[in-house]
Amino acid sequence: MIEVNGLTKIRGRTAVVDGLTFQVRPGLVTGFLGPNGAGKTTTMRLILGLDRPSAGQALVGGLPYRGLREPLRAAGASLDATAVHPGRSARAHLLALAATHGIGAKRVAEVLALAGLAQVAGKRVGTYSLGMKQRLGIAAALLGDPAALLFDEPVNGLDPEGVRWIRGLLRSLAAEGRTVLLSSHLMSEMALTADHLIVIGRGRLLADAPLAELTAAHASLEEAYVELTSAAVEYR
Repeated sequence: MIEVNGLTKIRGRTAVVDGLTFQVRPGLVTGFLGPNGAGKTTTMRLILGLDRPSAGQALVGGLPYRGLREPLRAAGASLDATAVHPGRSARAHLLALAATHGIGAKRVAEVLALAGLAQVAGKRVGTYSLGMKQRLGIAAALLGDPAALLFDEPVNGLDPEGVRWIRGLLRSLAAEGRTVLLSSHLMSEMALTADHLIVIGRGRLLADAPLAELTAAHASLEEAYVELTSAAVEYR
């Protein structure tokens, strides 16, 4: 489980994340929605210890991510598909990550195959398309066979087959009892993939409810989302 309690991040005079409190429960795909600049990526970075909160805390499996002895086994994440050295091969990148946790080459081969990259694993990442880099980021997130997974816009750059693949993957991970947090701007994909939705605007919680509950009084998820976020002001 991922727990966020009073989480706040202030930059300058702006509260990028403003007192967020929610839980991401195992066995569900939880969609994370909000306008551009609403604080979604910052919240994920705070959960993963990549930023320090101004107040509040985020816990993964009951502990701060920075306090985990083997973080890749507790939570895997793909927040930026391009954050890989372009001169490394996909296999070398994953082997380097695996070495930090004593994960063997067999697991590296497994996640490369799962991500559909086995045939191009020896090629430099700099030659990859955005969709291939997304697949590599997902492979890295799965490397430690973690209980929790966080994905920020994972379908960006994927072709229709890749979108179907990630949709099925996320559903299967949740069915295994894992905690899955998914950020996306694609309402159609969120409607097909998510069980539960957390919606934020200007860093504040706007909704935390099952997908069916949020859409019950609307013609579509997009309509419900627009109503919730209509008062949210975008900022950078």
